[in-house]
Amino acid sequence: MTESEFNALVDDTLMAIEEVLDEAESDLDPETSGGVLTVRCENGSQVIFTRQVPVRQLWVAAVSGGFHFDYDGAEGQWVRDSDGRKLGPFLEQVFAEQAGETFTFDL
Repeated sequence: MTESEFNALVDDTLMAIEEVLDEAESDLDPETSGGVLTVRCENGSQVIFTRQVPVRQLWVAAVSGGFHFDYDGAEGQWVRDSDGRKLGPFLEQVFAEQAGETFTFDL
């Protein structure tokens, strides 16, 4: 995957995440700056998404830790490098824990 393809993929992913979060009942504040998406939850916690171009990964920082995702082109999904967990279900758990709200991420 080229750098421009990777960046376009991350941009599309972050936009899809923001679209889901726009439906939040709680006060979630997503902010994009310099290609980094920071989501501030009502309780003050944050979920931060950063692109790591050299290694072609999407990194997610949450209260529960830092996680790295690779894009699996065959499956068309981001998968966690440590255990293969898909990004969508992972984010559903993270936002349930941090925002106390249920979302469905079809990523």
